[in-house]
Amino acid sequence: MNAATNIEHLLPGLDHQHLDALEEEAIFILREVAAAFERPALLFSGGKDSCVVLRLAEKAFKQHVAGDDFAGRLPFPLLHVDTGHNFPEVITFRDQRVAEMGERLVVGSVEESMRRGTVRLAHPLESRNGHQTVSLLEAVEEHRFDCLIGGARRDEEKARAKERIFSHRDSFGQWQPKEQRPELWTLFNTRIRPGEHFRAFPISNWTELDVWLYLARERIPLPGLYYSHERQVVRKKGLLVPVTDVTPPQEGDVVETLPVRFRTVGDMTCTCPVESAAATAADIVAETLTVTISERGATRMDDRTSDASMERRKKEGYF
Repeated sequence: MNAATNIEHLLPGLDHQHLDALEEEAIFILREVAAAFERPALLFSGGKDSCVVLRLAEKAFKQHVAGDDFAGRLPFPLLHVDTGHNFPEVITFRDQRVAEMGERLVVGSVEESMRRGTVRLAHPLESRNGHQTVSLLEAVEEHRFDCLIGGARRDEEKARAKERIFSHRDSFGQWQPKEQRPELWTLFNTRIRPGEHFRAFPISNWTELDVWLYLARERIPLPGLYYSHERQVVRKKGLLVPVTDVTPPQEGDVVETLPVRFRTVGDMTCTCPVESAAATAADIVAETLTVTISERGATRMDDRTSDASMERRKKEGYF
């Protein structure tokens, strides 16, 4: 019996007290957001972390009907910043999930920002990932959002490990890591001046393993990219770069077809899969128990430009 089969067998009998405690904390944070802010929004990309936060929001604010069904509507809209280079499967999943839930989706578009002239690319196939900040802040201004709920976790990356659960943004949408407010005894200072806003991270204290255990327990649907599938890739700098319309193979590249899955999903120009045969959440739990590199460190080209690349982007207003 392999490790994945053992995990599948053990999952129903696991002690869920740890997950229950994380869930309770996250629901408390979500309800604090609803109580403290007038116009919050939940960042929803269709990725695994935002799917977990969305399920937590259902538990916090909707009436539980039966099984995985919830009735009613969330007290805030969903918000996604679309670069135009997102994986099509993820955008399809996002739209289907929002339609099933009957929620309102606000889409900030990098392509719209390009048409307005607020985003300019150096060349057509340049990564648009960093340019999401402009479109995000434009959406915040247009809709007057005063708090954005996100699925960032402290174990993902060292800049995110510095961030508070309630993270203040100044009137320019910027994060100042040395001026963060203390959060003693889960007392959150949510006061803002006109033009400022907050980011709230209900699953800050979760790990990648916690997320997959919760996904398995709650049977939360995800885009198929998170599970093993055949895909053409090119090996570059220790990463498997997917072959797509915006990341075509270059001269001299060797294209391989491998069984892969994505540990995180984002802009196609900077998100890479890992080689894997994991076809279920239980399989991924077994794999995650053995990994030594975070999902961003193992799969995101944009985080490899420098040791401080994420912190620099966050200071500018990134997620």
